[in-house]
Order: sequence, then structure tokens, then C-alpha cells
Amino acid sequence: MKNWLLCLLIFPSYRVDAQPTDSSRYYFNLGLEEKTARRYLVAAKYFDKAIAFNPKNVDAYIENGSVNLEMRKVDPALANFTKANELRPGDNNVTKELTTLYFNNRQFQKAIDLARQCKDCPDAERIIALSNYELEDYVKAIPALQKVLDNNPKDAEATYTLARCYVESEDYKNAVIQFQKAITLNPSHNSWMYELGLVDHNMNDFEGAIKNMNMAAENGYPKTNDFYENLGYAYLYAGDFENALKNLNIVAAKRPNNNEIISEVAFAYFKKQRYDEALNYYSQLLQKNKNDAKSLYMAGMCFQKKGEIKKGQAMCDKAIELDPSLKNFRRKQDSSFGL
Repeated sequence: MKNWLLCLLIFPSYRVDAQPTDSSRYYFNLGLEEKTARRYLVAAKYFDKAIAFNPKNVDAYIENGSVNLEMRKVDPALANFTKANELRPGDNNVTKELTTLYFNNRQFQKAIDLARQCKDCPDAERIIALSNYELEDYVKAIPALQKVLDNNPKDAEATYTLARCYVESEDYKNAVIQFQKAITLNPSHNSWMYELGLVDHNMNDFEGAIKNMNMAAENGYPKTNDFYENLGYAYLYAGDFENALKNLNIVAAKRPNNNEIISEVAFAYFKKQRYDEALNYYSQLLQKNKNDAKSLYMAGMCFQKKGEIKKGQAMCDKAIELDPSLKNFRRKQDSSFGL
């Protein structure tokens, strides 16, 4: 009698515990069938039900994360893989997925931490290197990227990132080398060409800047005001005043209150010996500020070049009164003043 009663007590309790687990397994299997059939939305709903019946069903979290990734639903995928990692820490497949998700979701420190735990993640070193760059830790990023490129010299993105690290570290010489390699590996990135042009500009290699900025434009880089301005300055500093004017005039027309651009356009006209056009721009600057000593001085120089010596000298004298440092230019009519 006692044994019979004991069985009655145990049996119902076994049924109560088993039912949620069985239901979880049932919906999990339905989810797998839908996943195989590539009906990912339906599969996700079944995996959600499997988890509702058994919140410790790690495989359901993993599969749910997988189908959400297929649907490009990053947040649900991240939530499912995170829960799977909590329930089954050390699962390499889960670690791989989470590492990539953290990196793509710009959670770079978490990506680094997990990548270090991943035993056979093929991209672990690469993710660590790129993440260190994103975290602006260039001291760590540079050797890590160099190691990545030792293993795969054709990795264009890693090469470009190494170039960016050198730029941020103000090592422009090495930046140029890496930009050139990156562009050779992947010529489709017109923005890389433009960035290389800016680095050339910083290194006073204006011919190189002109070449690479124009190459960027030829490959589809948008010709914004900044583009015209930087290219115009490159031409100006390279001594090509005709092309400097073409580009800087575009910017001046759109930014009529940018005194720096107007001043550079005026100086380019001066160097081209087009003194009337130069005077027009210097006059605009003097209308805004009659005490603009540099513009007054250059306007005086224009008049002298036009043969109006007395008028021009008087204007230069007045400018020197306003700014005594300008006397150094009195005998340098063809100086690089204004650059």
C-alpha cells in the first residue's frame, strides 16, 4: 500500500515538470523545420515559444539568434546570443557570433574581450586590431594590424585602417605608403584616394594632392565645397593659379562671406597679373573691414602693378601704419604674401 501511494505522489509531479520541457522541445523542432525551409519569421516565432516554455533552452536561443541574423534583425539576434552565452559560457560558436555582433554593433571593447576568449575564431586578431583603432588606441592597433597584414597582405580594409592609424599618429610618411597599398588592393574606394590627397597636402606634396584628389573625383567622389576648396589650395600652393582660380571661385560664389577664400582668390588673380579682378576682391574685403591691413596692402600693390604708383604706395603706407609687420613686404612685390 505504501509503495502504491508513493508512486501516485511521484508520478503527477513528474508529469508537471516534464510537460514544459516537452513543449519546448516540440516548438524547437518546429522551428528547426521552418529554418530549414528558410521561413525565418515563422521559425523565430516557434523558437520564441520554445524559450517561453523553457527559459533555459540554450539551443533555442542559439537558433533564434541565427534566424534573426538571417532576417538582419540585429538587436533580437544579439539578445538571444547574449542569453545563450550566459547559460552556456565558453561555447565557441556562440562566442564567434557574439564577437562579430558586438563589433558590427560598435561595442568594440566587448568585441575585444570576447575575441580574446575565442579559441578558433579566424577573425579574432583582425577584430581586435580594428576595434583598437575604433577605440582610438593606435599604439595597440598599429602592431595588431601589421600582424593581420603579415597573415593576409591582401586585406584592403586592414591596410586602409593602418593608414588611418598613421594619420592619427601624425606619421604621414607611413600613412601615404599604406594608403597607396589600400587603393591598389581595392581601387573602388574613391574616398581613400581623396584622403590620400589630403595627407599629401599636409606633407606639402601639392602635386601629389592634386593627382589624388582629381583621381578621387574621376572615380565618383562628390565635388563638395570642401573638395573644391582643398583642391583649389593645392593648385594655389603648387603655383597653378589658373586652376586655383577655377576651383576657389566655385567656393567663393557659394560662400560669399568667407573672407579667407575671397582673400585667396584675390591673391591668385594678383599672381596671374589680373590686377583688376584682384582689386575687385580686395575691395570686397575692405568694404567689410576698412582696417584690414593685409587687403589694403595688396590692393596698393595692385595699383602699383597697374602703373598708379603714388596711389598704390599711399595705400601700402597706410597698411603698414595699421600693421607694421607689413613693411617686410615693401620690397617684395612678387612675394608669396597671402598664401
